[in-house]
Amino acid sequence: MVPLGPTRASIHVCEASGCRSLNSEQAVDALAERLTEAGVTDVAVKRTGCLGVGLCARGPLARIDESGEYFEELTADNLQGAIDALAAVEPGQQPTGETSEFASRQLRVAMENFGLLDPEDLNDYLARGGYDALQKALHEMTPGQVIAEVSTSGLRGRGGGGFPTGLKWTTVAKAAGPDGKYVICNADEGDPGAFMDRTLLESDPHRVIEGMAIAAYAVGASEGYIYCRAEYPLAVKRLRHAIRQGEREGILGKNIFDTRFSFEVDVRLGAGAFVCGEETALIRSIQGGRGTPRPRPPYPALRGLHGRPTLLNNVETFAAIAPIVRNGGAWYASIGTPKSTGTKVFALAGRVKNTGIVEVPMGITLREVVYDIGGGITDDHPFKAVQTGGPSGGCIPAEFLDMPLDYESLAEKGSIMGSGGMIIMDDTACMVDVAKFFMEFCVEESCGKCVPCRVGTTHMHNLLAKIAEGEATMDDLAALERLAGMVKATSLCGLGQTAPNPVFSTLRYFRHEYLAHIEDRQCPANVCPVAQREVAGV
Repeated sequence: MVPLGPTRASIHVCEASGCRSLNSEQAVDALAERLTEAGVTDVAVKRTGCLGVGLCARGPLARIDESGEYFEELTADNLQGAIDALAAVEPGQQPTGETSEFASRQLRVAMENFGLLDPEDLNDYLARGGYDALQKALHEMTPGQVIAEVSTSGLRGRGGGGFPTGLKWTTVAKAAGPDGKYVICNADEGDPGAFMDRTLLESDPHRVIEGMAIAAYAVGASEGYIYCRAEYPLAVKRLRHAIRQGEREGILGKNIFDTRFSFEVDVRLGAGAFVCGEETALIRSIQGGRGTPRPRPPYPALRGLHGRPTLLNNVETFAAIAPIVRNGGAWYASIGTPKSTGTKVFALAGRVKNTGIVEVPMGITLREVVYDIGGGITDDHPFKAVQTGGPSGGCIPAEFLDMPLDYESLAEKGSIMGSGGMIIMDDTACMVDVAKFFMEFCVEESCGKCVPCRVGTTHMHNLLAKIAEGEATMDDLAALERLAGMVKATSLCGLGQTAPNPVFSTLRYFRHEYLAHIEDRQCPANVCPVAQREVAGV
């Protein structure tokens, strides 16, 4: 709903998957209808992507631009508060900054357009400076200068490995590619509890495409693919819509912005296999084969899709490129810590009051994320641990709540940054059960190509189940530890090599819970089906 005349007030309603699942479409239709019936002609009702304030569980969400007021759990029957607030906006009133404390603690770079534009409207993106960075790169910079800015930024791949993005781009740029090169966006997000990529694609698809186009110019590629899991229908729909818009307006395709640079991009759907997040498995899947990894080297940067040099980055990495080109690498490097620069998007989930997508500067403490942004633990239970990095990550206990969130600190504590999943746990969680859950996930998602992963994870899960049921001995615990080390050392790809991480971290910080299951036949959190019986000789 857009006024024919001047706009006095505007309200932005989230229409990403979280809020749509709570009927935001009906709410926004009802709001427009109510305003029309009331004869209001100077209010804009705008459908946007995620508002990005970390309140996904309280959707549908809306925000009045001028006053900064948020409205939660909107339905067709409780719109009066929003209507009254819109009526109170004075003519000429300028939009306020962020008013909520939990949102003001965030720093948006990849998410800077969240809640401000219609993700299905190219003009909206252009009005906010969209594709300016691509034009700048094409008209004012050489490919080498683009890569230099990315290198200066210190950006590291946000897909999990944290590999320096500038170094990867340099490798692909230097690789000989007489038959062409490719750029691939890895949108095969599969970690339990992670929805960063999905939200970025649903809320600002042109941002990701612009990052890919800049990357293609920098490394000398002319074709690209976005590999997105089919379980993300809204993201796929908006991506394809954005690509068609870009092609119609000459932003994608031949001779972009009247230059000799051409770039065509398409979407490929994944079938939901977690292993296809591994780059060689992903490439094999795009080529029409079964998504299984292969030994490296050669690395995809030198020999990737169809045997050609291929640049692979994930969604968030590409979403950070346009601001880096626009503002300079030094600007991005000034955010965060010296070795972990910039910002990171996290998906807050689990036993925390405010769940949803947040973007924070690297180096922010875990306590700030959990309590200042997340609002603290549900029902005010004590914080017990946070699982970062998905099934490949680890569990960090409460004693490290004041640790900075960066690549180095997380690795030191036995976890990883991963793609940004962050599952908060309170004292009702059993860490043996948590390790068993993630191991079961790895068993289900193992592609089966290598024995250590296929067989080793199954045996580890069986041992964890035995411990959870109170039937294990100390010999079983020793076997679990030996097996974890073997799987880590001998698996073919990252999925198998990191599958034991939740076991390692829970044993490191919560060994007493394992011992309680084995020696006392008790689950301290009363979660596991531990046999409550006396066991002699243990």
